[in-house]
Amino acid sequence: MSSDGADTTTFSLLRTDLRDGVLTITLDPPSALNAFTVEMGTELVRAFEAASADDEVGAVIVTGAGRAFCAGMDLTAEGNVFGLDEGLRPDMEDMVSRREDPEVQSGVADSGGKVSLAVYACTKPVIAAINGPAVGIGATMTLPMDFRIASRSARIGFVFSRLGIVPEACSTWFLPRLVGVSRALEWCFSGEILTADEARDAGLVRDVVDDDELLDTAHRLARKVSSGKSRVGIALTRQMIYRNSAERSPSAAHSVESLAVFYTSIGDGKEGVQAFLEKREPAFRSSVPEDLPPFYPWQR
Repeated sequence: MSSDGADTTTFSLLRTDLRDGVLTITLDPPSALNAFTVEMGTELVRAFEAASADDEVGAVIVTGAGRAFCAGMDLTAEGNVFGLDEGLRPDMEDMVSRREDPEVQSGVADSGGKVSLAVYACTKPVIAAINGPAVGIGATMTLPMDFRIASRSARIGFVFSRLGIVPEACSTWFLPRLVGVSRALEWCFSGEILTADEARDAGLVRDVVDDDELLDTAHRLARKVSSGKSRVGIALTRQMIYRNSAERSPSAAHSVESLAVFYTSIGDGKEGVQAFLEKREPAFRSSVPEDLPPFYPWQR
């Protein structure tokens, strides 16, 4: 990726474009309504890992090519469409002690969950620009993103009950936190398709805009939350909000915040204070991941 907008990372099912510090990732098999495959999941993980490691990237937008965001899993794929090894009989111990074992990673671990964890671990703000149907993994992959903006033609559905399966992509952790347990259960039990307005009214979507305004709206928000900000400060704040809000006690947050304040105050904080006193815009110089403090990453 390069700051002039050129795409120097090769993907088969994604397009990436970096302009003015905003990386746009476009799901791009539009003839299949950007249906999700194991290969797409692998590419999304790579794209988010690259974004986290690229200091040129200040924020990330994810959208879909054509008239859909993502129509869910490609159910026409040969064999097990989820890429699972049906010869295995895994148990919870396998998911704990053998989590990184290649056999478990390739034959058991949910590919959508790998994407969600890569988004969760991202050091940059992430915006979903939902430009059309987003069902199944098309909906759940947006949950660990920081903001969801929908076009008026967007439709969102957690349709797993219709297929006889269960929610995935870590959505049983994210969805109740966004809309509450009762509503999350109703949507997952019923498998209903939500309009953009219904998703906004429930708090899942931040804004609903006309289709032709979607990407401009997403880019304005991306610049608002990243331009002129400390790269390290934003990276730490993103992880602190997600991780600390899941802790049992505020004392855990206090420990993390104490370290974060300590290291940012002797880094970009010095420039921030000086700029405030001099009534000028700050010129932050920290970069990510190079300048992340030594305690990062802490408990996951």
